[in-house]
Amino acid sequence: MTRAALLVLADGRFPAGGHAHSGGAEAAVKAGRITGAASLEDFCRGRLHTAGLVSASLAAASALGIDPVALDTAADARTPSPALRVAARRLGRQLMRAARATWPSAELDALAREFPKGAHQPVVLGLAARAAGLGAEDAAYCSAYECVSGPATATVRLLSLDPFDATAALARLAPELDVIAHQAVSAARRALDDGIEALPAASAPLLEISAEAHAAWAVRLFAS
Repeated sequence: MTRAALLVLADGRFPAGGHAHSGGAEAAVKAGRITGAASLEDFCRGRLHTAGLVSASLAAASALGIDPVALDTAADARTPSPALRVAARRLGRQLMRAARATWPSAELDALAREFPKGAHQPVVLGLAARAAGLGAEDAAYCSAYECVSGPATATVRLLSLDPFDATAALARLAPELDVIAHQAVSAARRALDDGIEALPAASAPLLEISAEAHAAWAVRLFAS
């Protein structure tokens, strides 16, 4: 294993398509729920402890070698919003292209054949980490960080927020990100023995509702 591979996978310049998605920030900005650095931090905290925990757990489970097809079904069940399911699969398809080019893997190839239109992004992320020689903790950290870094980057564009302030908000969330990553790995390890039902199913109804409204906008900067 080379830990440097984690830097490649987590790099915002890795061509996985995340730049086109705001993680719900665009809808939150329009609704007035994100107006500056403090409310961005609150938004990211809520996202981290709900959608972030679920995604990180799925990624960790995938990295541990749990059946990715079953994990994809679990991801669907944990994503009530059709718009978010579409976004997750779109991101998964783009990540799959980048991962297969970077770390060729029979497991990635098999998942790509099973889901030609894209598997859920966290499931692909876990397999990409596995192909890169990384572990479940690496996959969980990468997923959890993406969950908050996407909205932070998008808010810089949407509000012309000072990028120093946005980055400081992410830094203040670092201890909680540690907690979420560790919880995700623990849940994934339990799932090895107890089945996928052991994975968390934390909900964020406002994110789901906002995603459906956002998908219907005639003009938007981000796909989700």
